[in-house]
Amino acid sequence: MGGETERTRRVACAEPFAVDIQPACLGLYCGKTLLFKNGSTEIYGECGVCPRGQRTNAQKYCQPCTESPELYDWLYLGFMAMLPLVLHWFFIEWYSGKKSSSALFQHITALFECSMAAIITLLVSDPVGVLYIRSCRVLMLSDWYTMLYNPSPDYVTTVHCTHEAVYPLYTIVFIYYAFCLVFMMLLRPLLVKKIACGLGKSDRFKSIYAALYFFPILTVLQAVGGGLLYYAFPYIILVLSLVTLAVYMSASEIENCYDLLVRKKRLIVLFSHWLLHAYGIISISRVDKLEQDLPLLALVPTPALFYLFTAKFTEPSRILSEGANGH
Repeated sequence: MGGETERTRRVACAEPFAVDIQPACLGLYCGKTLLFKNGSTEIYGECGVCPRGQRTNAQKYCQPCTESPELYDWLYLGFMAMLPLVLHWFFIEWYSGKKSSSALFQHITALFECSMAAIITLLVSDPVGVLYIRSCRVLMLSDWYTMLYNPSPDYVTTVHCTHEAVYPLYTIVFIYYAFCLVFMMLLRPLLVKKIACGLGKSDRFKSIYAALYFFPILTVLQAVGGGLLYYAFPYIILVLSLVTLAVYMSASEIENCYDLLVRKKRLIVLFSHWLLHAYGIISISRVDKLEQDLPLLALVPTPALFYLFTAKFTEPSRILSEGANGH
């Protein structure tokens, strides 16, 4: 009797201090999904993966992505959208030949394909039917690689919490590439067959074949290095645009302003690189302080002017002729 009375007393004393302790939500990206809401009452499920279009907050609850993309996010999407277009133009120019009159039409068609793909991608993204998207803000590099942060509480069982924490910046690029490929396969073969009269039969479709190679490469690049590209793309744009401009001007034997102005194509290439320079500068500065960042755009013509002023010392035409002769 005495032992039973003592045990009853202990339980009675412990009851006022009893609390409902739920297991901790482990993992950087695991969260609890809202199951029911009625007024101020909210019921959440067990800790696990958040549904698509949601990410965890600081309290480990899955919250819908309702923010608008920042300027930097749009610039990143613009960079990923430009990649297939620039590659299209490069291979069209590479395989069209100097005497072919079809290059211009193929350039325009490639621009139309990528533009339509971008518009349709925005229309099918959430919210459907409008040309804007809702997103979750990118906080750190690990947001792009949630599959690497699935927790193992007992070091045996893995709790899978992989989801798109940067919704929709990761998957929207794949959707865009898919539409680009579909439009290319629908439009480009018919156009090339009709107007590419200056090319041989084996050369007509080489720019299309090239796209069938670089689209899978771009897809893998986004899948593996999407987060790295997100932080590095402004510097990639600046470096590549500077290198390609220098290579083009030296290969075209441009040594003064007259050589640059003698052909319209050279001016188009120059202005295109200037746009890329400006794009990279804006992406780096993010235009946080407009009055301080806009003067940086005055640096856009600097690389071309530096090349023209120093070309007489390097003589690229002599270097090219010596290289062709094997010296």
